[in-house]
Amino acid sequence: MTQALVGAATVAGYAPSIHNTQPWRWRVGGTRLSLFADRARALAVTDPDARLATLSCGAALQHARIALAAQGWRAIVTRIPDPTEPDHLAQLRVVGRAPVELQAVRRTHTIRLRHTDRRPVTGPPVGSDDLRAIADAVQAEGAWLHILRPDQVMDLAAAAGHAQHTETADPAWQAELAYWTGGTRPAGVGVPDDTIPLRAPRTTVPGRDFGHHGDLPVSTGHDRNAGYAVLYGPNDQPVDWLRAGEALSSAWLTAVELGVSVLPLSAAVEVAGTRQTVRRLVADFGHPYLVVRLGMLDTDNAGPPHAPRLPARQSIDRLRPKALSPGPAEGDSSSTPKGRGRHDPTSPPTPR
Repeated sequence: MTQALVGAATVAGYAPSIHNTQPWRWRVGGTRLSLFADRARALAVTDPDARLATLSCGAALQHARIALAAQGWRAIVTRIPDPTEPDHLAQLRVVGRAPVELQAVRRTHTIRLRHTDRRPVTGPPVGSDDLRAIADAVQAEGAWLHILRPDQVMDLAAAAGHAQHTETADPAWQAELAYWTGGTRPAGVGVPDDTIPLRAPRTTVPGRDFGHHGDLPVSTGHDRNAGYAVLYGPNDQPVDWLRAGEALSSAWLTAVELGVSVLPLSAAVEVAGTRQTVRRLVADFGHPYLVVRLGMLDTDNAGPPHAPRLPARQSIDRLRPKALSPGPAEGDSSSTPKGRGRHDPTSPPTPR
């Protein structure tokens, strides 16, 4: 059982995360696999409420669920199992064997293929059937995906540009970004130069400005055929951010299997004012968690390399049996965790 849980946590390490911070830690013991937010790999300035860190952890949780299903294990998930321990985001408890899910087996391979491509998408627009399949994958995980109309895309572009201007004016934000994308970033995490465009891509909605050009060649084309969508849900609590990450994972893996490129765009939801602008794009019907760009993959050109990953031993802890404590009652708790930690914004965090 321990080997299966460690294997699931290892697969979870391939999940996407804000600035490739991989802000999760797993604890393995008995029949339980517990997910914790790792504050040493959080973005205190960019993400002070840990929205995006929790969303990133949700993507890792969905990866772990897939890995267990692919091995023929049935697991019950408890989200936010202990409101008094805010960093304990989820627990998977294996309750027995189950038929191997063929889709889960396929997706364990898709997980290793998925990566972030910041180049313009120059192919044709994503078809309606593919968009529907991606949106269905989001809804199956308890969130929604709103495909933006052309006029809404222009509103999004203005919001994203304003958000990036606001953040760039903050020296602490600049220092944090430089830490995770510069040459001194810790091994196994962060955004390397070979995944950052050599020059600013021609895109309708501005992508992340990393403060320097990278080594990734980009075409002179424009992504005018790209689509944009808002990942959103009914509430704005940690359990909702966690579920949003699970939805992002499901949508992204579905997209990869359909030949669709997904690029997360978080700037517009990082700033409170522009986050409200994005909320209006979904008619105030819910709370936005993330913006994504969707486009058909260019199969003629090789994509950028995969971002680095931490060794499993740095994100997985094993408990001795005597250290285990009884688990909480099954089911989700939507209580809002209190006392979330903060880092000194002028001092970049040091990963463990």
